[in-house]
Amino acid sequence: MLAAMISAGFDARGFDIRPVDEFGDLAPHVTNDVGTFSRDLHILFTVVRDIRQTEALLFDEQRLLARAQGLDVLVICSTLSPRYLAGLRARIGSAIDMVDAPMSGARIAAQERRLSFMLGGDRRLLAHLQPLFDAMGSSFHHMGGFGAGMQAKVLNNIIAASSTVVTRLALDWAAAAGLDEGAFLRLVDASSGQNWFATHFDEIEFSRDGFDMENTIGILKKDVESALDGAPEGADTRLPELLTELIAQMRSKP
Repeated sequence: MLAAMISAGFDARGFDIRPVDEFGDLAPHVTNDVGTFSRDLHILFTVVRDIRQTEALLFDEQRLLARAQGLDVLVICSTLSPRYLAGLRARIGSAIDMVDAPMSGARIAAQERRLSFMLGGDRRLLAHLQPLFDAMGSSFHHMGGFGAGMQAKVLNNIIAASSTVVTRLALDWAAAAGLDEGAFLRLVDASSGQNWFATHFDEIEFSRDGFDMENTIGILKKDVESALDGAPEGADTRLPELLTELIAQMRSKP
């Protein structure tokens, strides 16, 4: 996402707690010094993993909100609980405008600058930010006021989690039956079982991974749990609860 912004001509820089040399060609545009990063910072896109890292970045270890005195706009791209997001808006106050802009497409879409963004917030503010989104994505969906983008994202990810778990199960059963994996995936792509995970199986970096709290399969479980946290009163949560159990049981695939 940072590379996309820079290529589009924006004066953008990144912050990460990892060593800068891990970022290769992007290293000159990345810092792990929060003081340097927060200087003259006006628009902040947060793309961290979860609530814990969001808290660390904004309030605790990095204390970015206290350091970035010139911050005007905070764009939340992480997939978080809608309930948490509403509380975050109240804690930050009205001096900083906020937009929720979680995205979909995995690493491959970020590299190819065709992310899909689910947007929540004031239309005029989103229009102001649109050139930045254009640099990174190809599909933009304004879902409503602040928080609506996040609600849409966690619901989308329930569907994504379902297709991921079922596709992996079907591939295991297909292999046990002696079916060729590539031929089976081509069949699925052309038939009623078609889904994003199966269609892009050979492009998705996590398609063969097993569950680990630190990898993308672990993030998928976190996203379903985020949806559960924002479930409507009295909702039937049995399916997403089962999904979290099945995701946790996923094993790596050769």
